[in-house]
Amino acid sequence: MYDQHYEGQVLLVDFLAERVQLSGGIALAMAADIAEVTKIPRPPRGREPAAVQIRRLAEAHEMIIVATREAADSVDDAGDDGSNDVFVSNVLRTNELQVWFLTEHLVAASPVAS
Repeated sequence: MYDQHYEGQVLLVDFLAERVQLSGGIALAMAADIAEVTKIPRPPRGREPAAVQIRRLAEAHEMIIVATREAADSVDDAGDDGSNDVFVSNVLRTNELQVWFLTEHLVAASPVAS
């Protein structure tokens, strides 16, 4: 599950980097630079149960979804249809689907009292 999740996110990074470059910007490429600007909290050091990892990952996706909706609205207002398409068709849909898979996995793994 983690590998498929990662592969989906890597594709989004490429889409976004290409869009930034096409729009005349400079895309961040170095992990240290990205770590400085991210709003997603760094995971704790050490081990933690898979359910906790999945919950944190779903929360990070929720942050991305909120930010993506705001960005899509902003570029739509500016008339940038290409960027809006990347945000909605790629970033938003992928993250919504991934958070759904993650939460379904958490529900399926939760103990149920009968």
